[in-house]
Amino acid sequence: MIAADPTARRRRWHWRTLDTAAGGLALDLGLYAVSAIFAAITAVTSTLLPHRAWGAVAAVGYLVATLAVIAQLLLRRRSPTSRLTGLPARWAVTGLAWAGTALLPLLWQSIERANGRTDRAQEEVLVVEQAGTRLLEHGTPYLGPDAIAALPPGEQLLGYTPYQPGMALFGLPRALADTWWTDSRVWFAVGTALALALAVAALRTTAGNATSAATQRRDAALLRGVQAATVLPICALTLATGGDDLPVLALCLLALALAAADRPGRAGLAVGLAGALKLFAWPVALVLIVWGLTRRAGTRVAVGAIGLPVAALLPAMLVDRDALTENVLRFPLGHGLVTSPAQSPFPGYLIATALPAGRLIAAALLVAAGVAIAVRLARRPPRTAVATALICGYGLLVAIALMPSTRFGYLLYPLALLTWAPALHRPVDAPTAPVAGDLSGRTTSA
Repeated sequence: MIAADPTARRRRWHWRTLDTAAGGLALDLGLYAVSAIFAAITAVTSTLLPHRAWGAVAAVGYLVATLAVIAQLLLRRRSPTSRLTGLPARWAVTGLAWAGTALLPLLWQSIERANGRTDRAQEEVLVVEQAGTRLLEHGTPYLGPDAIAALPPGEQLLGYTPYQPGMALFGLPRALADTWWTDSRVWFAVGTALALALAVAALRTTAGNATSAATQRRDAALLRGVQAATVLPICALTLATGGDDLPVLALCLLALALAAADRPGRAGLAVGLAGALKLFAWPVALVLIVWGLTRRAGTRVAVGAIGLPVAALLPAMLVDRDALTENVLRFPLGHGLVTSPAQSPFPGYLIATALPAGRLIAAALLVAAGVAIAVRLARRPPRTAVATALICGYGLLVAIALMPSTRFGYLLYPLALLTWAPALHRPVDAPTAPVAGDLSGRTTSA
């Protein structure tokens, strides 16, 4: 038998030691304290007014969560078995933190916007709501290239809807009534909360005959995954000020949870819904289909994963094919009438702007990375939901780094996917995490 790599064992041991220190409270404290500092700095220094408004409210929310964890740590020293320091209490603090750092700023900005403030929403909120109005009135969320060209130069960017057609559904409430609760961010939050609740429920049904200790380990990992998708500043800020990425992310996490629960058909439907909203879900769908093939369930996964996005595209294609092509293909690829403002200083953007023929070089690197991942999937397809999540997380991280036009906020996808992966293990008596470098989900033993 082949012994596991001692270096990999030490690496896992160090992370587990950090994650479980003081019953998980130590890392909770670090998360909330660092997030409070980030929010305070954002409130003072950000050049985006919705971000500054978020930071002013979220800093207080993170501070309250930090103080709550400090109180739990002090109580734990006196009474290590107190229920106020256990996992249910940590879930309660996480819920409180999400309410104070994402939901409260979101509602505050939505109400102020409804009362006439024009600086309480990012541009994507307006774009989604306009798409909902066009869908209701014209049967397609997209403006054609001629209509976009006819807009004043300063408004042409807002004329684009660089999303899949399903995203316009979040803008339909605003098309029907102009009030705070029809703000698309409110419905992004509802969709996110519903998808995450279903994901948690799906994973909690996989315990089987596992011991209570094994189930508790899984639940602790699940809490960490939910924290990454909710109270992590990059997610809380995005939901409160823009929000369109969060339901997409939550549906991807739901799809992986359903895969871990051995429900491939439902996993395909969940990731298909995400793919009907935004292109970022399509790589996750492809990896999930490969996972399904290893279980002779590839067709069941593909029916939803491919069928739902195609079904969402067909009406828009029938109504105005040129408008669909201009918004969904030409603009994201940098060939629209205006250039995307997504220009965070990642390697792909720096190469595209600093080197001769840099855009071609960045595109070639991106294609090479895609080919490498495809070869990896063909040679060693993922056989577990854990391996699927890891491949999706690392793959999207590489793609975001190499894309010529990207945003810092897109990092929420790989960060959440990679943190979600440990929660996808089935609870067993002994840890089943794969060794470093083995993303197939198989373990090596001594």
